[in-house]
Amino acid sequence: MESARAQQDGPALPTGRGELSDGLVRVLLGRPGARLPSGSVAGEALPYGEDLHLALYICYELHYRGFRGVDPDWEWDPELLRLRGGLERRFLAALRADTGRRTDAGEAFAGILVERLDADGPTHFLRDEGELWQLREYAAQRSLYHLKEADPHAWVIPRLRGRAKAAMVAVEFDEFGGGRADRMHSRLFAELMSDLGLDTAYGRYVDAATAQMLASVNLMSMFGLRRSLRGALVGHFAAVEVTSSPASRRLAEAMRRADAGEAAVHFYAEHVEADAVHEQVVRREVVGGLLEEEPWLETDVAFGVDATDLLDTRLATETLASWRDGVSSLRTPL
Repeated sequence: MESARAQQDGPALPTGRGELSDGLVRVLLGRPGARLPSGSVAGEALPYGEDLHLALYICYELHYRGFRGVDPDWEWDPELLRLRGGLERRFLAALRADTGRRTDAGEAFAGILVERLDADGPTHFLRDEGELWQLREYAAQRSLYHLKEADPHAWVIPRLRGRAKAAMVAVEFDEFGGGRADRMHSRLFAELMSDLGLDTAYGRYVDAATAQMLASVNLMSMFGLRRSLRGALVGHFAAVEVTSSPASRRLAEAMRRADAGEAAVHFYAEHVEADAVHEQVVRREVVGGLLEEEPWLETDVAFGVDATDLLDTRLATETLASWRDGVSSLRTPL
């Protein structure tokens, strides 16, 4: 029987993608304390697979807006946290194995600070030859992050101190619109989606998103929610800011070329200048301040940069391959 305290708003639970996520969806519609998928099922899930990442995404969303019909007490259910911890360990082990154990943060940043002349990715494709349907797919996938832009990074603020905390708050203040709701980046992205004829409801496109997109969003939540990974979150945030400005410039050009609409262009044009400034603040003050206070976290900062680059590359490769074949990059076409 559904709990009397079941949440009445928020997005609907997504459709499961395997034994693990199917079982989790069924259980969450009941009372906290019901039997969750077994540890053996979680232990057999592929670390970058659809089933694991949808299950992990659902676990994390309980800390954001929750789901319609799901009791809010599930957020801190001990057995659910135990399941989530097992999924995180599988994901983290794969990330550490696939990125190596770089110890120099400067080295990690060097790999993303300079873009190769022959670089090729979805934003290059969209700028040069992308069609409106591909721009709509790109925005639908990215909505999983942009409709809560800055929220995952805000978790780290209480875990920082001094110069790093002050600078992080300054950047987040810009991300949240400088105190103006109409300028919050999540609001600006919703307006972009409206220009593209997309549904702006939070969580609307989770079922269409690929495992690689879910993994990228889960990375932010995992780093943000675990104090032990605060260095990795700072590295991740810095990597996002470093790569955002040039990618945003290409996307603004793509939106203009496709005549996508004023709000669609504005979202990315706004990020070109803002993120160029943010990059300097984050690298010098947030990263610099953190390592001044806690130099032993440098390996974690480097890991955050490398893990972000790894997942971004996986998502870009998958997306671009689909578009070059003339097929949808989503699980279900729009």
